[in-house]
Amino acid sequence: MLGDTAPARSADVSAVKQQWHKGALAGGDTQRRGWVLNSTSGPAMEGQVPAQVHISTSILRATSEGSDPRPGLRVSSHTALTPSSHPSICRPNTRHRPLLALIAPRASMCGIHATISRSGYRTPSLALEKRLRSRGPDHCGTVRTCLDWPGGTLLYLTFTSTVLSLRGDHVARQPLVDESTGSVLCWNGEAWKLRGRPVQGNDGEAILAELVAASCHSTIESCDGVLHALRQIEGPFAFIFLDKPAGRIYYGRDRLGRRSLLAEAADGLSLSSVAESPSQSWVEVEADGCYTLDLDAELVPIRRDWADDDQLVSSLGVFNANIPTTQVKLTRSAPSVKCLQNHLVESLKYRVLNVPVPPRASSTDARIAILFSGGLDCTVLARLASELLPPDQAIDLINVAFENPRIAAQNKTISKEGLYELCPDRITARKSFAELVDVCPTRRWRLVCVSGQCVMDANRALTEDQVNVPFSLTTSNRSEVIDLIYPHNTEMDLSIAYALYFAARGRGLSQNSPESEPRPYETTARVLLSGLGADELFGGYIRHATAFSRRGYEGLNDELKLDVGRLGKRNLGRDDRVMAHWEREVRFPYLDEDLVKWAIEVPVWEKCDFENQDVDGQVEPGKRILRLLAQELGMDAVAVEKKRAIQFGARTAKMESGKVKGTTLIT
Repeated sequence: MLGDTAPARSADVSAVKQQWHKGALAGGDTQRRGWVLNSTSGPAMEGQVPAQVHISTSILRATSEGSDPRPGLRVSSHTALTPSSHPSICRPNTRHRPLLALIAPRASMCGIHATISRSGYRTPSLALEKRLRSRGPDHCGTVRTCLDWPGGTLLYLTFTSTVLSLRGDHVARQPLVDESTGSVLCWNGEAWKLRGRPVQGNDGEAILAELVAASCHSTIESCDGVLHALRQIEGPFAFIFLDKPAGRIYYGRDRLGRRSLLAEAADGLSLSSVAESPSQSWVEVEADGCYTLDLDAELVPIRRDWADDDQLVSSLGVFNANIPTTQVKLTRSAPSVKCLQNHLVESLKYRVLNVPVPPRASSTDARIAILFSGGLDCTVLARLASELLPPDQAIDLINVAFENPRIAAQNKTISKEGLYELCPDRITARKSFAELVDVCPTRRWRLVCVSGQCVMDANRALTEDQVNVPFSLTTSNRSEVIDLIYPHNTEMDLSIAYALYFAARGRGLSQNSPESEPRPYETTARVLLSGLGADELFGGYIRHATAFSRRGYEGLNDELKLDVGRLGKRNLGRDDRVMAHWEREVRFPYLDEDLVKWAIEVPVWEKCDFENQDVDGQVEPGKRILRLLAQELGMDAVAVEKKRAIQFGARTAKMESGKVKGTTLIT
């Protein structure tokens, strides 16, 4: 940017703000004026000097035509800032070619927060900022902008983003600001594809450029252009976008709801990845569409469908409800088995490749960890991921077991350590770990039995209570887990969240082989893989077998369509909040858009096979397509593993009373 440079003074900043407010600067909307205030900071690490942030003030000289804004004066200084410290002023609104204020590598998981208020700027509280920083420890930034409406009405908007960097060798700083329009994007997620093509470079910047261009080709009254651009994004995300020229906010979650976003209607509107603490006013933003908010009206959000075609299930594909006219059997030679493998491999490529070396790790340490019960879904992911990653790169398999007082009372002759080892998920994890080591002997596998505290003594040893999760540790973390899962608040939510919370922590004893000596370890991986979604897509629940026994293929189709249709209403936002708290991002390979679309459109007899209970040995009919794939991959033992809910496999359910129902509200 051309212009003169001089030390910044507070008087200069105040003068520019006054000029802008009076409409003295060229290039702005004649009916709406505003200024953008921007402050950023790096991670607040102990012993680390705060990141220095560039403060700049740009004034556009008016021209007689009013169409060629040129930089006239630039006042610049470098000062160490925190998110709440001295602001800088960005360029005013124009509708010219997008010029991004922030240049960075591809973005990654973030904590995002925004407030819209008529009473003044509202930044997150210290407690809420701490939760946001847990999601994104590498950077924290804040942008403030004020809209001045006709009649003197002021609207104050504050945007905050924290960043966990998982792409490239630099931190992608947020919020992203388009300098030519003043539009702002808070982006939490991964845009794997845009308009059907892989995203090159920084995905947040690519999305902002698309949205700004779409806004430039739209009218103030219409949001069709921006909505069309948003509908072209494939990948997990939650976002908040200020289209400043149009005076409109867009926000939402992807159509499968893989990232968290909460809303609170108090003193305007607040949006956040996570709540500070349980409050009756916070609600989960539904993943059923994109929401728009016109800032010159009463701040009432309007839902816009992710797809115009209401025949699409989860806005992705038309469900194949065909029923076979003759008896069919699903076997290993079925084309759908190979198709599933191809789709899973493509999904995993986006999710496990090009992840940078984590902090304090070597190039051969784990960058990917798998939430590992030893069951079918997660073990197939581990097996396929091993084929994609460099042979010397470790893969961590994280397994968790809990002390359950109710189970202990029923087995008084068994030691506490013995009870941990008898947890169903610990048994299957050890068995599947051994099979992975046998099938992929050159891979550096690590089975990580999750700890409670991971406080190592002078001999680098962990006690038994640190290898597993004792009941006392579970209860001591109860209030924090309840805060993270809010607004979900049932006993089932809590029992599932306990398992995910301690698994994502990733501390315990690790083994490189079933015979090796366990060693103290904390996973270096910042990316977690989850097998969630396979049961819904391929008929893995008992209710699918029940539906078939009662109404045949018609009943099974209805149940599968219902499950796939409500994927976006599952509890992925809850799970995201719980696991992201440990500075890790969870990814769901089975919930890739292309894979889900294919699964929706393939006929039911190519996914599961309840009509034939015994085909190819002892492979069960539920999720048979995935079981047959496991066999093709040499995982015969894994192929016959039974479905088990995480809260029962890790024994987090009904810890104190067997009479407590999952739907009981937390007290």
